[in-house]
Amino acid sequence: MSSQKSTLFTRIKSVAKEIMPPFILKALKKLNQSEKYGFFGDYSSWQTALENSDGYDTTLILDKVKESMLKIKNGEAIYARDSFILEKKEYSFPILTTLLKIIYENNGRLNILDFGGGLGCHYYQYRDFLFELNLKEFKWNVVEQKNFVECGQAFFKNEQLKFYTDIDTCLKQEKPDVILLSGVIQCLEKPYEFIETLINEHSFSYILIDRLALINGYSDRLTIQKVPPEIYNASYPSWFFSEAKFLRCFQGKYDLIFEFQGTDKVNILSEFKGFIFKKKNEN
Repeated sequence: MSSQKSTLFTRIKSVAKEIMPPFILKALKKLNQSEKYGFFGDYSSWQTALENSDGYDTTLILDKVKESMLKIKNGEAIYARDSFILEKKEYSFPILTTLLKIIYENNGRLNILDFGGGLGCHYYQYRDFLFELNLKEFKWNVVEQKNFVECGQAFFKNEQLKFYTDIDTCLKQEKPDVILLSGVIQCLEKPYEFIETLINEHSFSYILIDRLALINGYSDRLTIQKVPPEIYNASYPSWFFSEAKFLRCFQGKYDLIFEFQGTDKVNILSEFKGFIFKKKNEN
């Protein structure tokens, strides 16, 4: 671009900023950012995707989640999602309704395993509803990465909320009969092996899945998620599952009693859904 054209372009941008309404400028900026952040690629292996991203174990993610969750714990904020502070709580009412159903079936008791539950975000999300029930037993067990568990035990552990590094360790100390998987299965290197183990080696009465990334067709897609900097600067592998292929994993062992639409919207053609599975009666 010549010097004259460059100067003209700069003047046009300056004039545009002066005459355009602020909401249009904001929309254009958001559109430009959307081209940089979101889900990208179709990788052949987890290792390849990992080599082209930051990965999940960056301390930046933990620091941001800890900062936001401490505000929730201390009453300085109402709700946080993916470390991002929101002005009001967002509930998954199908999940909440199922928890209430489980409490009724278990005579006022709830013992849940929250796999990939961060520093207790779902506990803080639903606890106000559950506290009002005066439950006979209320235990919320989070299974997370080691650095999250160490932080959770140091800053967030309480009588109801506990942290563990893996499912087996949790099951040695607690007897949860329901597992919550919210926005986490797509973050696993080998999601189908995880589901197979969950179904065949454990005996959860209910499996609650929320915010599961799905695409049409019969093949999964492995992408890299690039997170907007206002949340945190990070990127990591993330699956989009074939719905038909994913649901086949539960056939014969669990009944699908309800499915529901999620609210997540992303930059590739997909949808986010939730599923409520109940273990089949073996009698």
